[in-house]
Amino acid sequence: MQDEKLQKIMATAGIASRRESERWIEAGRVSVNGTISQIGDRATAKDTIRVDGKPIRVTAPEDFKRIMLAYHKPEGEISTKKDPEGRPTIFDTLPKIKNSRWLSVGRLDFNTSGLIFFTNDGNLANKLMHPSLEVVRKYAVRVRGQVTEDILSQLQQGVTLEDGDAFFDSIEDGGGEGANHWYHVTLKEGRNREVRRLWEAFDIQVSRLHRIKYGYFELPRSLKRGRWRELSFEELEAFEKLAGLSKSKANKPVRQNKSKVRQHKRLKARKVYKK
Repeated sequence: MQDEKLQKIMATAGIASRRESERWIEAGRVSVNGTISQIGDRATAKDTIRVDGKPIRVTAPEDFKRIMLAYHKPEGEISTKKDPEGRPTIFDTLPKIKNSRWLSVGRLDFNTSGLIFFTNDGNLANKLMHPSLEVVRKYAVRVRGQVTEDILSQLQQGVTLEDGDAFFDSIEDGGGEGANHWYHVTLKEGRNREVRRLWEAFDIQVSRLHRIKYGYFELPRSLKRGRWRELSFEELEAFEKLAGLSKSKANKPVRQNKSKVRQHKRLKARKVYKK
């Protein structure tokens, strides 16, 4: 059985992204067959790999089946698995996945809605989020304030933010009346609150923010808020090609999220929080 870098095995197993796996290894949290690991160590699916003393289940590369879900995130959900305040999370209604776990491809903040992905492959997630790939993100944004042609021009030329220069690759008029106006903007980065911060640099308030496209994939009109669907083999293959990964085996579809009980609990929790 072929050996591979430890962080790649962990990422493929959906334990964590490669970067996070490397941080865990550097912190001495990972062991192979009882020996604390170091960056550069290799292993196989037959080795006993532990994180914080707990064994992880590793699938041999030839048996691994990659899965990817598209999710329509509503406002009022956080992009972490658990929240100390008990707020609903984007993971609450996802299906169970055998011998792995779901990893989100990027994040959307609490007050942002729209398209987000999940996969069981940490390697795929890491590649799709890496800045070098320059995956285009498209947002519909509603703003309040006086937007001039000069402001629109500067937003595309570049604005200096606290973490470096940023800009929109394109800005399209989305319509609207009065002080509230919609624009469709694209950018190739995923920095924290980047879209909001660009507008706020000109004292323009963002009142609604909705991601409508990631890479080639547009948020389907049929995918309602709070719902997910598995990507087809062809859709997954397009993301694999974009990330430079080998094709995945055809998967048995995961069940659709028709659980009204879990949906009701999530909506009830959000209502309670908003109060």
